[in-house]
Amino acid sequence: MRQDTAIKLFNDKQIRTHWDDDQEKWFFSVVDVVGVLTGSPNPRKYWSVLKTRLKAEGSQLATNCSQLKMPSSDGKFYKTDVADTEQLFRLIQSIPSPKAEPFKLWLAKTGSERIDEIEDPEIGIDRLMETYLRKGYSTSWINQRLKSIEVRKELTDEWENCGVNKGQEYAILTDEITKAWSGFTTKQYKNFKALKKENLRDHMTNLELVLNMLAEATTTEISKEKKPKTFNENQKIAKQGGTIAGNTRREIEAKSGKRIVTKGNAKQLDRKKNNELD
Repeated sequence: MRQDTAIKLFNDKQIRTHWDDDQEKWFFSVVDVVGVLTGSPNPRKYWSVLKTRLKAEGSQLATNCSQLKMPSSDGKFYKTDVADTEQLFRLIQSIPSPKAEPFKLWLAKTGSERIDEIEDPEIGIDRLMETYLRKGYSTSWINQRLKSIEVRKELTDEWENCGVNKGQEYAILTDEITKAWSGFTTKQYKNFKALKKENLRDHMTNLELVLNMLAEATTTEISKEKKPKTFNENQKIAKQGGTIAGNTRREIEAKSGKRIVTKGNAKQLDRKKNNELD
């Protein structure tokens, strides 16, 4: 069972959910999850007792739960404990229920696979290839996607060498590159493609991927030459790298008469092409 599959099992009318645009996270009603997993006639009380026990054990799950207003059976909105995806799986592990067992087995299997991948990275690459094939992507797109991962790693290694902090600073620089070549920030690009939590690169066409790689690879090369010392200098270089790819995009569009940045993705386009051939 994959994580996206596991989450979808909860994402139905039994479980109240909320998508946070700013954090780009799904939040799930804890009481609803407890009710589904335990079958308890009073899931609110069950969660109250479980939360007290978890707090006594020093679990961060009980102390870090947020609250959001969600609709109740009377149609009104009340504050209730919610969990993000990571907290959701911690909650599942804490509940002794037959319904929770498939998820616990999935978590154990996932953990074992990750250990295998650390010991032999090629296993991870093979598994990633299989995952994309199952999702319906073509072999040529998958090879392009794997190359894009390598290009991205070279860029983040360069940022690390330049003292850029992971997290927010990486996101700001990525936005600079993306906006310079595509005309969109990462968030705007995802909204354009109607994405939420999904990986943006997984929904790019071949040409979008190529231009994104060009932007990131160019940024890496300029950075190696310029050796930026400050974050502002890194921002300027990120914009330069993205602009070079952006100029290439505009030239291709002028010659082909087609927009490169589209709402579709490679999988959809491949399916459409196959249908036309049939």
